[in-house]
Amino acid sequence: MPNPLDTPALQPSATPLAAEADIVVIGAGPGGFAAALRAAREGASVVVVEKYDMPGGVHTSGLQGAANKGVGGIHTELMERFDQEGAIYTVTDKDLPGWAGNPISHYEWYLPPDGTFSRSSFNPDAAGSIMTRMLEEAGVKTFYGAAFADVTLEGQGDRRSIREAIIETASGRRAVRGKIFIDGSGTSEVVARAGAPFVRGGGRQPQTVKQDGQTRPIPGALLWIMSGIDFSRTWAYQQREADPTLAKLIAKARKAGDIPDDLYRPRLADEGVYGKQYIGHPTVDMSPIQGPGTFILWQNVPYEWALHMDDDGEHASRARRELRRLIDAEAAFLKKYVPGFEGAFIVHVGRYVGIRDGRHPLGEYVFSIEDAREERRFPDAVTAPMTKTFFWDSYRKYTFEVPYRCFLPRTIDNLLLTGASLSFTFETIFMVMRNFPWCTQTGEIAGYAAAQALRLGVTPKQFPWSKPMF
Repeated sequence: MPNPLDTPALQPSATPLAAEADIVVIGAGPGGFAAALRAAREGASVVVVEKYDMPGGVHTSGLQGAANKGVGGIHTELMERFDQEGAIYTVTDKDLPGWAGNPISHYEWYLPPDGTFSRSSFNPDAAGSIMTRMLEEAGVKTFYGAAFADVTLEGQGDRRSIREAIIETASGRRAVRGKIFIDGSGTSEVVARAGAPFVRGGGRQPQTVKQDGQTRPIPGALLWIMSGIDFSRTWAYQQREADPTLAKLIAKARKAGDIPDDLYRPRLADEGVYGKQYIGHPTVDMSPIQGPGTFILWQNVPYEWALHMDDDGEHASRARRELRRLIDAEAAFLKKYVPGFEGAFIVHVGRYVGIRDGRHPLGEYVFSIEDAREERRFPDAVTAPMTKTFFWDSYRKYTFEVPYRCFLPRTIDNLLLTGASLSFTFETIFMVMRNFPWCTQTGEIAGYAAAQALRLGVTPKQFPWSKPMF
């Protein structure tokens, strides 16, 4: 019986071959990184294609830097290495009095004023360097600064396979050949180029913003870091002037013409999946990172623009251009008007615009909000039952499993999904299933499945997943 992963009769590629491996991973965000690392440790030869200069995706190139308690496997190993190499910074209520319950806090705004908290973050650049070394230690071949462009396919109908990934490098257009491919792009780019089915970002929209017929994705964001901030002076102002959201200063700056109309937009009423998150950007939104006096700030794409940055080149360019304009405007406002920011300065603007609502692949199983609510169990569960808090459902907790079939896109036999590119409905992926720990776990699951399928001489869809990994 011929091995379905062997292709001895292939004709020469029309594109010069840059590399060939058992497994090709497109994108080195948390999912792609963990997939490549696990597959290499399982004995497979692995090539990674990454458009930025280090692994980590939105958490490194995009500056997110959110450190979490290890959830097992590669994620725990990562957190331990970050800590051992001094890349993690932790701040508590003793370090930042007035931060708990503060409306300008991205994470701690909901806490009681003067409550206790502990917030850990990792230095994005240091973390990216550590992740780079980990891939090298495992023998993974990496192409950094390489843009994924397309795939070549073989087969027909619903039984097609990817033969090569086509990438753009400093050497020009090149092909990377593999037996199994893993989509770690975060926006299902491989799924789209391979012609596998997906649902475009946008999902079910709140009635209040459907009047123009637009399909509006949950808006993405560009993160940036500012140093030289004396938050104690900011907090003192908030208390003294009874101005917790800095609304008085924003109004003063707007009257003086120092704030453009599309900065600090009011929230839109919304009863949909988005809740109060990301709908408008009415005030400063920040969190401590890296060290004392340094904070990361969020600049969201204006919701009204309805940008599909994952699949529209004009939209993607507009977002990058306009978000930098808004960052400059916000930095100027903070320095001129807000006590504690007089000596502050921008130290970093993310290279990665985070996309919160991109393509949603249709896999062999599509995990839905009903699966979580009904706490369903599956014979091919990839983890033990896990409990997640769904903020859209009044912060209810559900205990459920995710089937391996969510990693398998329809119509393509040798492709595995990870992270935000899993076969989930948009409500589920947005609410709880796109964080660093889960994306890392999904990558490890995909990398293991790919390596085991190779060992057995079967495709990922033929691999009999039967035991939870975590």
